[in-house]
Amino acid sequence: MSHPHLMGRLDFVHRLPDKVPLPAGLNALRLFESRNPALYVPPGIDPRSPTALVVLFHGGGGSAAKILPMLQQHAQARGFLLLVPQSVFPTWDIVIGGNGPDRERLDAALAEVASRFRLDPARLVFAGHSDGGSYALSLGLTNGQFVTHVVASSAGFMSVHLQSGAPRVFISHGTEDEQIPIDRSGRFHSAKLKAAGYDVTYVEYDGPHAHQPAVVAQAVDFFLA
Repeated sequence: MSHPHLMGRLDFVHRLPDKVPLPAGLNALRLFESRNPALYVPPGIDPRSPTALVVLFHGGGGSAAKILPMLQQHAQARGFLLLVPQSVFPTWDIVIGGNGPDRERLDAALAEVASRFRLDPARLVFAGHSDGGSYALSLGLTNGQFVTHVVASSAGFMSVHLQSGAPRVFISHGTEDEQIPIDRSGRFHSAKLKAAGYDVTYVEYDGPHAHQPAVVAQAVDFFLA
C-alpha cells in the first residue's frame, strides 16, 4: 500500500501556540526560498482564543496575490485567519502528477500558523477556485481528521484515495463555464458526495469560470454558521 503522504494525508495536528503572534494585516510566512504562503490576520483577534482558519488555494497559473481578494474582506469583517499557500509549479502537484512538495509545504505552513495562533478545531476550512477548488476537495476529504469544511468553486476534479472524517462540503459552479463544463464537474461531484453520505450544499449560478461575490458570501455563511 502506498504511503499515506503519497495519497495526500497531512501530518497536521492542533496544538497550543508557543511563538509570538503575527500582527494584523498581510504577513509573508518566510518558510521557503520562493513562492511563500501568506497569512492574513484580521484586526482585533485574540491569538490565545480559538479562531477559525481558512486555507485558500489559487487556480492554475495563479498566486496568493490573485486569489486573496476572494476572501480577504470577509476575513477582515468576520474575524477569521486566512492562509494562502502557493504551489511550487504553475499549479498544484496533484494536478501535475501526485502529492509531493505542495503537500509538504502545506503541512509546514499549517504548523507555523498553529504555533502563533490558537486555531478553532470546529472551523478549519479548505477552500479554492478552479485547480484550487480541486485541491481543496481532494485534500479536504482526505484530511477530514482536522478539516471541518470544504469550499470548492468551479472545481474540475477530486482525487481521494483515503477518506477521513466527514467535512461539510460547499460546491459552486457557473452554468456558462466553458473551461470546466458543469455537467462533469459541479453537478457530478455534488451528486457523488451526497450519495456517499456527505453533507453537501450545491449552488449553481449564471456565469462563466469565475467565482461570484454573492456566492462567496454564501460560502462564508456556510462555514461560519
